[in-house]
Amino acid sequence: MKKSNPKSEAVVPGGIPEYIARCPKDVQGRLKDMRAAIRAAAPGAIETVSYFDIPGYSYPGYDYNGMFAWFSYKPPYVRLHIRLPALAKYKKEIAQYPQTKSVVSFPAEQPLPKALVQKLVKASVKAMKDLAG
Repeated sequence: MKKSNPKSEAVVPGGIPEYIARCPKDVQGRLKDMRAAIRAAAPGAIETVSYFDIPGYSYPGYDYNGMFAWFSYKPPYVRLHIRLPALAKYKKEIAQYPQTKSVVSFPAEQPLPKALVQKLVKASVKAMKDLAG
């Protein structure tokens, strides 16, 4: 049996305000909007900056340390990273945005579609819980 990476064994809360403060001032409002949308969709989730050195959210007791969503800034986008089934489920709604299998990128100079972000985050939590059975 493969041993897990000790670095990924514990989720340490905190670090998100510092992450946002390190980003350009003109993007910080969008990142705060992303944080608020994720928190509204996943109340009680642990906020951390650990995996990939970007803000992430977890509910303990599930695979991958319960991590189900992350966000980041990579010019010119504010990006939402979620579990694969969640993006696949809303493929039509996110078609207008650049994306990969697990990331949807929102233009940083435009208002964040908070309702869509919340829908995606809820779907990511559901995908994580469904996988646990």
